Amino acid sequence: MTETPSGARPLPEITDRSEWQSRLDALLVKEKAHTRVGDELAAERRTLPMVEVDPTTPVIGADGPVPLIDVFEGRAQLIAYFHMWHAGKPAAEQCVGCTFSTSHMNELSYLNSRDITYATFCEGPYEASSRYRDFMGWTMPWYAVPAESVDRLVAGRDFGILVCYLRDGDRVYETYWTTGRGNERMAPSYALMDLTVYGRQEFWEDSPAGWPKQFDTRGQQMSLKGRPTAQWPRIRAGHVDDLGEAAESSPAEHPHHH
Repeated sequence: MTETPSGARPLPEITDRSEWQSRLDALLVKEKAHTRVGDELAAERRTLPMVEVDPTTPVIGADGPVPLIDVFEGRAQLIAYFHMWHAGKPAAEQCVGCTFSTSHMNELSYLNSRDITYATFCEGPYEASSRYRDFMGWTMPWYAVPAESVDRLVAGRDFGILVCYLRDGDRVYETYWTTGRGNERMAPSYALMDLTVYGRQEFWEDSPAGWPKQFDTRGQQMSLKGRPTAQWPRIRAGHVDDLGEAAESSPAEHPHHH
């Protein structure tokens, strides 16, 4: 470890390019092995059994209720992120984790080219949550999950899950779901941070002594000055974050809050 001239922050050791490349090549062997393990897990994931879901289960879109099967938009597969909603709270107090994940998901053409539709299933009322979508500049298909559909779609889990579905004619099946760090697949920002010297700068990371660590994992790592980090460019650009009176919703209507 090397100190900067000012002593402000520690640095990795400095070496010549030959030694650096040798160390990098040794790490690359481990990285390739890690990639192959990921390939093996993906292959195993593709052979999992699946569970049938009622294709008529309603979700609420811009034109009102639609059945789950219509969300596929005619494609064979659907990936849905179940976005948490904090009822009655302003935009600044909406879920930092869901905002972090969803903010990465605007370009869907590559998914669509593989016969996959992507959509957000939000816990909150459509009117308020769609205003949040518009404030954030998100363009993905957006639906609210009414109380009558929570048990069928969330099925005892909590919002904040990432779910994969398969359509076979007029039948729909759930094939996979994940949550927590499994949702990091949605957020390439984390993968890119992991390539850098100082990483995510979160307290849990295994980094050398003195490496900068300033973020916990209870929301601080995804917020800045009291609101989700991704909201600040929208605020600076003059976008209004007023969710309207529809932000108010009875907690009993959406029982799966974190």
